[in-house]
Amino acid sequence: MILDRNALSALIDGDPAIDDVIRDFESLKLNSISLGEYRFGILQSRHRTEYENQLSQLEADFDVLSVDVTTATFYALVRHELKSLGRSIPYRDIWIAALARQHSLPVVSRDSHFDSVRGIRRLSW
Repeated sequence: MILDRNALSALIDGDPAIDDVIRDFESLKLNSISLGEYRFGILQSRHRTEYENQLSQLEADFDVLSVDVTTATFYALVRHELKSLGRSIPYRDIWIAALARQHSLPVVSRDSHFDSVRGIRRLSW
């Protein structure tokens, strides 16, 4: 499963509800898009050092999926499908959806707009 930024935040903040969602999955993946979003957020936090340390530990413990040429193709397809449906989601989330589809993994997120993307499953807590 791929963690969206809000799922990554919940995991780092120790939200017990997210544990119920991720506990049954063998493969937990971070992604470069959510990491960038999270790092942007912690730059503005008074607890910056603590969050950076926790994030560094997660990066060491889990695989990080990055955008590549294949992801770009999936991105184009997902964005085209959404446009055809008259639906719009933030571009960063289209990239996450493209990674999810590329790797056949569900997305863990509270953002219901992922439900508009065919071929991926969203898990929430």
